Amino acid sequence: MTSPFIESILFALAAAAANILGSTIVTSQKWARRSLRYFIAVGSGFMMGAIFLEMIPETLELNSEKSLTTPAWPALILIGYLIVHFFEHTFTPHMHFGEETHHDEMSPAIGFSALVGMLVHTFFDGVMIGAGFLITQEVGIVLFLAVFLHKIVDGFTIASIVITSGYSASRAMGASVLLAIATLIGVMAVHAAGSANYALPITAGCSLYVAATDLMPEVNREMGVRMAFLVFAGMGLFLLVSRIAHG
Repeated sequence: MTSPFIESILFALAAAAANILGSTIVTSQKWARRSLRYFIAVGSGFMMGAIFLEMIPETLELNSEKSLTTPAWPALILIGYLIVHFFEHTFTPHMHFGEETHHDEMSPAIGFSALVGMLVHTFFDGVMIGAGFLITQEVGIVLFLAVFLHKIVDGFTIASIVITSGYSASRAMGASVLLAIATLIGVMAVHAAGSANYALPITAGCSLYVAATDLMPEVNREMGVRMAFLVFAGMGLFLLVSRIAHG
């Protein structure tokens, strides 16, 4: 039987490959950018379902069985939310997900800052996958899918920012590779710690920031019922996957 660590690495590699695919969309200029917003809508809905219906309930179960005291886990969720907020929007206040079009506001320094912020975000993506597999294989697969569905968006975003900041397409691809590596490091870090007790609520907070503060505003840029239905479809997809995974 495959160990949780090996499973985490294999699934993290698949998620990391999606970062590189997202950058390929930008550098090849062969994909319809409009379809990316549909990925964002479905991904945000799936993530919201995973956070409130999988990660927080699993955190409560860990809290009742293990060493977390009652007040600790809500604070850890808040800490996770604030970590991503600090690195994404203190380092790079201008950053938003999707295609970067503000050429006049971008510079190499801003591009580098955005990379730093997203490296932190993708590190916690890896922590989230690893924490899931430390709990059960079923939880790991569900959380992997929550990560995977926004990884293409991550790669698209960083490549777009890097190119708009004045760097070459090869530098943009290199930035996406760094995001992929950060995801793998996150998996290794949580397995080195050997416990999901603290990692799971922290990554729930990180994911809440990504879903509600990064992705949802991009969904709201396009008015109309279609995007709302895609968000609901993402939540429905989560319920379906969760039901299958948990039997």
